[in-house]
Amino acid sequence: MAGRRCTSRAGLSLVLLLAVLVGCGGRAPSDGAAAEVQRVLDRRATAVLDRDEAAFRATGAAAGAGTGFANLRDVPLAGWSYRLNDLRRTGDRATADAQLRYRIEGYDAAPVTVDRTLRLTHAAGAWRVTSDEPAGSGGDQLWDQGAVTAVRGERSLVLGVGQSGERLRSFADLADHAVPAVSEAWGTDWTRHVVVLVPKSLEGMAGLLGAPASGYRGIAAVTTGEVSEAKGGSPRPEAGGGSAKAPADRIIVNPDAYGVLGDFGKQVVLTHETTHVATRAHTTAATPLWLSEGYADWVGYRGSGRAPGQVAPELERAVAEGQVPGALPEDGDFGFASDAGRLARAYEGGWMACRLIADHWGEVRLNDFYRAVGDHRERAGAVEGALRDVLHTTAERFTRLWRQYLKDQLG
Repeated sequence: MAGRRCTSRAGLSLVLLLAVLVGCGGRAPSDGAAAEVQRVLDRRATAVLDRDEAAFRATGAAAGAGTGFANLRDVPLAGWSYRLNDLRRTGDRATADAQLRYRIEGYDAAPVTVDRTLRLTHAAGAWRVTSDEPAGSGGDQLWDQGAVTAVRGERSLVLGVGQSGERLRSFADLADHAVPAVSEAWGTDWTRHVVVLVPKSLEGMAGLLGAPASGYRGIAAVTTGEVSEAKGGSPRPEAGGGSAKAPADRIIVNPDAYGVLGDFGKQVVLTHETTHVATRAHTTAATPLWLSEGYADWVGYRGSGRAPGQVAPELERAVAEGQVPGALPEDGDFGFASDAGRLARAYEGGWMACRLIADHWGEVRLNDFYRAVGDHRERAGAVEGALRDVLHTTAERFTRLWRQYLKDQLG
């Protein structure tokens, strides 16, 4: 994503692919109370889909019974259901572990599944919900943080909490520009629309990711999908892998860091993140971070006219000092705990590697190379095989060519 630490250099991009939590199954209890609770949850789900606030309130305890409904009012839902996995009852109180499955209309190919903990009370012969929260250390859903406002773009849906409609519209405009830019580079074999989540603050972003806010300070945006293939850390999120049938991707914005970027940096961020959505089906455990991150940056900067030194200042400095990297960046170089300079050089090195392939072999071959690596499905031999079959070279030759390219472009 553009905006390495959201410093004044708004040009570099950070992307972190984290997983949308997948529920862990389990058998629902078979006693009468469990059956009653499941029926309450079914009625609650139907009320959400029917936009029936009175029916929703009837499933909850009196105090604040309609709060969750109000937060969801603007979210375009095509599916919403609960499956009870476990019920722990003590007298007239109970705690339920359940899977929530939901789908955003027009955007999610399959339901997103998340774990929820619901607390209930029994009174007047019926169970009623008193709270519905993320399970354990799981991340929030956006509506857990407040009333959601939805803004539809031509190719995007932006959902925000605590944001003005005008600001959310600006994100939709950026995303609408990013989608065709990504399709021009990557092709059209993807959904060609994106969902952008804009929480109120950095803390809200961290809440959605189920992680401490300190790990995302300075990160302008993050891309999430159903599978977490890799987890790095730096001032810029990374792309992880995903599956060919990933039900949903979300671009999650850090409004604090994003707000300090210039117009160019903001667009690079959204284009970079959108690239991760587009390439999800071909990004697997076989895909090294230098390729997934480098490719997303390559698309983000494609056609911008920015010189290599403007996009890769840390590598330029290293080359000027005679410290040309001896090898392509490893996944560990992208860790958030890495030294900031090392991290920047890793992202820049991946971008330069993809730029080299596009310059030397052409953009079509770069796309073919990316797909071939991901289609290998396991890391061992993936890059080497794609270098051989697509670029007709070896890892050793490619590394030498990349090192020389750094000298020529940044020296």
